[in-house]
Amino acid sequence: MRIQLLAFLVLAFGRVAFAQSPAEAIDKLVVEAIAAGKTPGVVLRVQRGGCVLLEKAWGNRAVAPAPEPADLHTIYDLASLTKPVATSTAIAILVDQGKLKWTDPVGLHWPDFAAHGKERVTLENLLLHTSGLIADNPIGDYLQGQEKALKNIANLGLVSPLGSKFRYSDVNFIVLGVVVQRVSGQPLDQFCATHLFGPLGMSDTSFNVKEVARAAPTQQRDGGWMRGQVHDPRAFLLGGVAGHAGLFSTAANLAVYARMVLANGRNPEKAGQRILSAKTCQEWIQPRPVPGGHRAYGWDVDTAYSSNRGELFPRLLSFGHTGFTGTSIWIDPVHDAFQIFLANRVHPSGKGDVQRLRGQVATQAARLLMPTPTTPEVRTGLAVLAAGNFAQLKDKKIGIITNHTGRDARGVSVVDLLHKAPGVTVKVLFGPEHGIRGAVDKPVGDSVDPATNLPVASLYGPRRKPTREQLAGLDLLVFDIQDAGCRFYTYSSTLGLIMEAAAEAGVEVLVLDRPNPIGGLAMAGPLTDPGAESFVAFHRLPTRHGLTLGELARLYALERHGAGKLFPPVKLKVVAMEGWTRGMTFEATGLEWLSPSPNLRSLPAALFYPGVGLLEFTNLSVGRGTDRPFEWVGSPWLEPHGVIARLRAMRISGMRFMATSRTPSSSVFANKPCPGIDLVVENLAQVDPLQLGIGLALALREVHGEIWQVEKMEKLLVNQVALGMIREKKPLPEILASFQPGLEEFKTRRDKVLLYP
Repeated sequence: MRIQLLAFLVLAFGRVAFAQSPAEAIDKLVVEAIAAGKTPGVVLRVQRGGCVLLEKAWGNRAVAPAPEPADLHTIYDLASLTKPVATSTAIAILVDQGKLKWTDPVGLHWPDFAAHGKERVTLENLLLHTSGLIADNPIGDYLQGQEKALKNIANLGLVSPLGSKFRYSDVNFIVLGVVVQRVSGQPLDQFCATHLFGPLGMSDTSFNVKEVARAAPTQQRDGGWMRGQVHDPRAFLLGGVAGHAGLFSTAANLAVYARMVLANGRNPEKAGQRILSAKTCQEWIQPRPVPGGHRAYGWDVDTAYSSNRGELFPRLLSFGHTGFTGTSIWIDPVHDAFQIFLANRVHPSGKGDVQRLRGQVATQAARLLMPTPTTPEVRTGLAVLAAGNFAQLKDKKIGIITNHTGRDARGVSVVDLLHKAPGVTVKVLFGPEHGIRGAVDKPVGDSVDPATNLPVASLYGPRRKPTREQLAGLDLLVFDIQDAGCRFYTYSSTLGLIMEAAAEAGVEVLVLDRPNPIGGLAMAGPLTDPGAESFVAFHRLPTRHGLTLGELARLYALERHGAGKLFPPVKLKVVAMEGWTRGMTFEATGLEWLSPSPNLRSLPAALFYPGVGLLEFTNLSVGRGTDRPFEWVGSPWLEPHGVIARLRAMRISGMRFMATSRTPSSSVFANKPCPGIDLVVENLAQVDPLQLGIGLALALREVHGEIWQVEKMEKLLVNQVALGMIREKKPLPEILASFQPGLEEFKTRRDKVLLYP
C-alpha cells in the first residue's frame, strides 16, 4: 500500500508548522495529561521495521493503594485490543488452516446461534460489526454462569437488518471467541497461546497474568483492586477469557505482534516460520467498506472510532484499534511502522480520559516515521532512467538483477516497471542473496516470479554467476540493488560476478545507482590480503569502502577487465543519481529507508555492520534471531559487564553499551539464553564502525581469552596482520593506525572512479 500524492502533500505541508521535535511534543502532551489526571501513566512504543524510534514510560502504573512507577515491562489490561490481537487473529489462523471461511454462516459452527433471524449472519459480519446484533446485552444475562450466558447470546435477535448498519459490538466478538473454541477444540486463550503468542515469543501476553505484581491495576471490584484481573465486567463473568476483552500484554510483546502483521504473517522472531500465509494476512487486513466508513476483519480503518489514528497516519492505508482501559495500537504498512500506546486511564476511579491524548500522540508518532519534506531530493538511477522513458532499454532483450530494494519512490519494483515499459522485453530475472523479493535468509533456488511469470535464476545457491546459456539472446543486464557499503556484503560480489559473466558473453551491463547508505566519504578497515579473495572478499577493498555500487562497478571494470586483466573488457554503463553528494547521511537524501536484507533492519545496524559483522563467524551471536541484529551481541559464556568496562575505557565514539540478555530464535545459540550487550547510538555522526568492531574484539579477547574464537575473525577480516594485532591485544589506536597505508593506497585507486562530489 502507498500514500497517494494528494495525501502526501497534505502530510508534508502539515509538518512544516511543527516547532518542537516529535519526541518533545509527545513528552509534553503525556506529562500534561498525567498532571491533569487523565491517566496515571503511559507506556509508548513507536517503531519502524526493527528500529525502535521511541520507547518510554511516563508516570505511574498504580497510584492506589500506593504509588508505583510505570516501566517498559508493565503489563496492561488491553480491553478491546483483545478483539484484533487475539480473536480476529485466531479466526485468521483457522481460515489459513482451512477450518473456516470468512463467509461461513456462524450457525455452521454454532448451530444454536442460527435462530431468531440470525441464520444468515456470517463470520465476516461479526468481524466487520455489521451483524445487526446489539452492542452489549444486559449484564444480567451473564450472572448465571458461562453456559447460561452463551445460551442468552444464542437467543438474541437482531436490532437492525443484517449488513445495514455498522454497530461496534462486544457481542460480535464474544460469538467469535465461541467459534474459535468450537472449531479448534481449544478455548480461545489456549488456542492463542499455542498458535500465536507462543510461536512469537510473547511470554507476557495472556488472559491469565502470572506476574501480577507487574500488572497495572484498574479499578476496585468487591473491595479489592483489579490487578491482573480483567476490567470488563462481561469478560470477568465469562471466566476472564472472552473474544471481546480479557487479554493482557506489554508494549514489547505487542511490537513483536505488529511486526508479524507488517511482515504479512511471517514470524519476525524465527526465520522461516509463519503465523499466517501472506494471502490470508492480506485478506485479514484489507480495508472493506461498511456503512459510514471502512473496517478490516477485526480492525478499525476509517470510522468514528478512528481518533487514535491521529492526523498524519495515512487514511485507508493503515489500521488499528483502541481499548476501553486506555490502550491503542495503530499499524502503518506504508511506512512499515506502528505505534503502541498503553495506559490504565480507568485507575483509580474510572474517570480518566485519554481519547484526545491518543490521537495527539499518534500525530506526533507519525511525524517521527515520515520523511522530512525539506530535505534535498535525491533521484536514484532508476528514477533518472524512468524520467527518460527507459530510452536506453528500448528494443532490447534484458535480464534484471534486483531484490525488494530495487523500487521507485512509489514502491513499484524495477521488475514491474520494466516488464510494462513499451519496447522493453524482459526475459529473465536473477535473484541475489535473500532472493528477488529480499525476504529469504538462506540459500535460494530457481523459481518463477508470481507477479510477472518471469523465470528467476538464483545467484545464491550452488551457482553464484549466470551461465552463458542463461545469458544467451540477451542484449543487456540491468542491476538495481541497494548496497550496504561494506566489503563483505554479498551484493557487491554478485555485481562483480555479473560483470564477469556479461564480459564473457558479450552482454552489456547497466547499473542503476543508489546511495551508499553509510556515506561516501569515510573509508575504514584493512585491505583484503592479496590472493585471499572469496565471495565475501571479492576484490582488494577496505572493509568500509565509501563507494556506491555504480562506482564500485567502475572500479571492477578498471581493475579486473581489459587487456592483461583477469577478464575480457566489459561493456558497462552507470545511470548516476541526481542530487546525491558524498557527505550526505542517508536521512538527508529524502529517500525511504528499506532494509537491504532481513537482518539489516535499521540505519544504525547498517552502520555497525562493517565492524560488528567482522565477528559473525566466531562463537558469538551478533543478534541474528533477535529483534536487534548487529545492534546486540551475546553468548552463553559472555560476561557483559567486564566487556562493557573495557569498551568504555576505549572511549568508543558515539556509542553507549548496556547489558541485556536475549534468546536468539535462530542462527548462533538458537533458543539458548545469552547474556549480551545492546549497542546503543548516542551520536550517529560520530560512530566509527571499525573502531566499534575492533574495540569489541579486543574487549572480548581481554575478558574471555581463548574462550572467544578470535581466529574465526579471519573469514571476514581477511587480513593476517590485523588479526595478529587483535590476537596480541595491541592497543586499539595502534590497530586502527595500521590500516592507514592501505587506505591511502585505496584512495588513489578510488579517486579514478568517483561519480559524485
